Amino acid sequence: MVGFESYVVVHNIAKRHNVGTLARSATAFGVTELILVGRRDFNAFGSHGSASHIRFRHFHSLIEARTYLKEEKDCDICGVEIADGASAVNEHPFKRNTAFLLGNEGSGLSAKEYEICDFFVYIPQYGCGTASLNVTVAASIVLHHFGVWAGFSERVRDGSKFIVADRPVRQGRRNFCAGTEESIIEERKLRKESAENGFFDDDGNGNGSSSSDLLDGLFLNE
Repeated sequence: MVGFESYVVVHNIAKRHNVGTLARSATAFGVTELILVGRRDFNAFGSHGSASHIRFRHFHSLIEARTYLKEEKDCDICGVEIADGASAVNEHPFKRNTAFLLGNEGSGLSAKEYEICDFFVYIPQYGCGTASLNVTVAASIVLHHFGVWAGFSERVRDGSKFIVADRPVRQGRRNFCAGTEESIIEERKLRKESAENGFFDDDGNGNGSSSSDLLDGLFLNE
């Protein structure tokens, strides 16, 4: 039995197809849950069916997600960012269950995202042609390193592919992280008050650079 678990927190990612690709990487590297912050509906393009093999959990705010991860899952929250004080991921600076929070493709982690992190890792680069990696590529590298550190068992192979488990029976709406009636009512309320909620507006003034715009780019319209 694996002694450690990993989680991925999806918040403030701009390119809508990246969630599906993140789900594919999360499935490949043994992630326990993919946590959506903000809206519950998402675009699974790029997952190649992997989204059916991973659990999704929804929270309205980063603070709610942090409380769940810290109090219920005994997680450290690790920001993946080229930041002062960040450790190289190949040094494996992990201690326990870890949730990985990746920055927006253009602007990186927001101030609110920084606040909930316990530590940071970055991916060393050796070539001179790019300033940073695509968010899904970065996630794959970091999750692989965590799996190596945690001692995850390698999946059985069949020829040139890994064996894929039978697809679980889908329950509920496709590409939708179900919530309770109370949470749905709360979400509708929060949408009307988006300027007052950090996960919709990181700069607090409703400008175009807010998380609400980035989330609208990430998730499918209802």
